[in-house]
Amino acid sequence: MSKLIGNIYDFECKLFKFVNRHFEKKVLNHYFRMITHIGGAAFTISLCLFLIFLTKEPIKIVAISSGAALLFSHIPVAIMKRIYPRKRPYIVLHETKVLQNPLTDHSFPSGHTTAIFSVITPFILFIPKLAILLFPIAFNVAISRIYLGLHYPSDVLAGMFLGSFVGAICYTSIFL
Repeated sequence: MSKLIGNIYDFECKLFKFVNRHFEKKVLNHYFRMITHIGGAAFTISLCLFLIFLTKEPIKIVAISSGAALLFSHIPVAIMKRIYPRKRPYIVLHETKVLQNPLTDHSFPSGHTTAIFSVITPFILFIPKLAILLFPIAFNVAISRIYLGLHYPSDVLAGMFLGSFVGAICYTSIFL
């Protein structure tokens, strides 16, 4: 079993390095430094509040479920970061490229990825065609976390799953 876990970790590290190695590319660096903020607290909370207070039903109801998903998805994030205190890859993996003043808390799961997926999922469930626009944005936020040296691929996969799951629960609890 430990050999399997070691092989999975080795694969994950290779995937991480494959994404992070492009850090010096000026255009990508600028893009990922910008898009990563879409998953941050300031943007996701502001977006939910904006849509809750400045739209009408049924979008307002979807925005409420989105805001609830954002709130409730971060309870397990906080718990998981305490239970599984995984060090960020820039601390563990040599030659990782990272921004100055990187995050110092634990990496599993990715909070930015969880946030953006929890916010978009109710909207995608309400208007499935929005997936064409919203999923690539959210996926790019997830990739940005690896690119910037802050998360392993499994951190962002867990965030994608957690955010989508809580987003779906919040949506269905309001609309069913």
